[in-house]
Amino acid sequence: MKVSMRLGLAITALVLVVLLGKASSQSQTPVDTTTISATNVTLAPAGFDNQTNGFLSQTLMDSAVAQFQDVETPADGLGPLYNATSCADCHGNPVIGGGSQIAELRAGYYDGSQFHDHPGGSLINDRALDASIQERVYETDNVRTFRGSLSILGDGFVEAIADDTLVAISNNQPASMRGQVIRVPVAEANGALRVGRFGWKNQHASLQSFAADAYLNEMGITSPLQPTENTSSGQSVASFDNVADPEDNGSDVLAFAQFMRSLKVPPRDENLAATADSLAGSLLFAFVGCDTCHVRQMVTAPAGTSINGGSFVVPPALGSKLIRPFGDFLLHDIGVGDGIVQNGGPSTMNKIRTAPLWGLRTRTRLMHDGASVTPGDAIMRHKGEASPVLGRFLNLTPNQRRQLLTFLSSL
Repeated sequence: MKVSMRLGLAITALVLVVLLGKASSQSQTPVDTTTISATNVTLAPAGFDNQTNGFLSQTLMDSAVAQFQDVETPADGLGPLYNATSCADCHGNPVIGGGSQIAELRAGYYDGSQFHDHPGGSLINDRALDASIQERVYETDNVRTFRGSLSILGDGFVEAIADDTLVAISNNQPASMRGQVIRVPVAEANGALRVGRFGWKNQHASLQSFAADAYLNEMGITSPLQPTENTSSGQSVASFDNVADPEDNGSDVLAFAQFMRSLKVPPRDENLAATADSLAGSLLFAFVGCDTCHVRQMVTAPAGTSINGGSFVVPPALGSKLIRPFGDFLLHDIGVGDGIVQNGGPSTMNKIRTAPLWGLRTRTRLMHDGASVTPGDAIMRHKGEASPVLGRFLNLTPNQRRQLLTFLSSL
C-alpha cells in the first residue's frame, strides 16, 4: 500500500510537470530548451507510406523504392554466399524500409577470456549457390546467436545526429547505466572515425557504409567500399564467383543510402496515444526509468553540418529535426548480450544497442534475437544495467503495468 501511495504521488507530480509543459503525448513531449531552439527546429515527418521526407523528390523516391525491392541474381553478382536476394527481403514491414521476421546467424568461440570469430567471420550465411560451400555453425562454436532485421525507417535522421549529442546522452546517464560510445570507421571517408549508431553492435556510423556492408554480407555483392568476397568458413569461393569484383560500381550502394536518407520516421498510433491509459502509461514509462536508455527525443545537427568524415553534409530535409526514437543509439549490457565482438573491442561482447521503440507496434519479434514476442516478454528479460528498472516495473500494480504496455502499443 505504501509503495502504491508513493507511486501515485510520483505520478501526480509527473502529471503536473506535463500539464505545466503543455505536453502529454508524442506530439506534445516537453522540449529540452538547453539543446533545442524553438525558432529553427521542426518535427521530422512521420508516416508508413513510402513518401519522401523531402531529401529526394517523390519521383526519385519511387524509383529508389523499386530499386530497394530489385531481386538480384547470380548474373548480377549474387552470392556465392548470401542470406537474401533483395534489400526488401529483410526490410519490408509495414512498408519498404521497415523491419521483418528475418534474422541472420552469427557464431564464434569464447575461450574463457577472449572471443574468437568463426573461421572467416562471425556471420554464418544461410544460403549458397553450391552445396559444397554452404556455411554451418561448428560444434566448437560455443557462442551462437540470431540477430533480427532492424527497421531502417527514420535512419536518415539518425545519421544526422551529431556525435556530441550521443556523447552527451551517455554522459548524462547514471554511471551504472551509462551507454557505451564507440567510434567506427566511415568507409567512404577513408576510415575516418565517427560515433557508431547503426546495427545491433553500432558497427556503422554512416548509411553508405551500412549499405555497402549489407550488400556484401546479406547478398554477397561487392562494391568499392567492400571489394572482397566473403569466404566459406575461411575457404575461398572464387571458383564459384563468375562476376568480376567489384560487382557493383558503387552506384547501387549510394542509391540504397539515398533511399534510407529519404525515409520518414515511424508514426505513432495517435488515437491510442491520446487515451487516458496511454497517457498514464507514458508517465509510468518515465517513472520506472525506461527512458534512461529509451530516450524519447533528440534533435539532428543543423543543415550544412559536415558529417561522416566530411563525406556528407546534412541537408535542410534532415537538419534541425526533432525526432522521437525512444532509444539512445548506445551500447548497453542488459543481460541478454549476444557474445559477439565486432568493432567495439572486448568490452562490447555482451552489449547490444538499445532498440529504438518507434514503430514498436509493427514488430512481432522483439529484442536482438527475436526470442520475445510481446513487449511484456521483452521487459522481463531486462537484467544487468536494467535491473533497477525491471524492479520498479515489477512493483507496479497490474493496472499500472497494463497502462505502460498500452503506451508501448501506441509507439
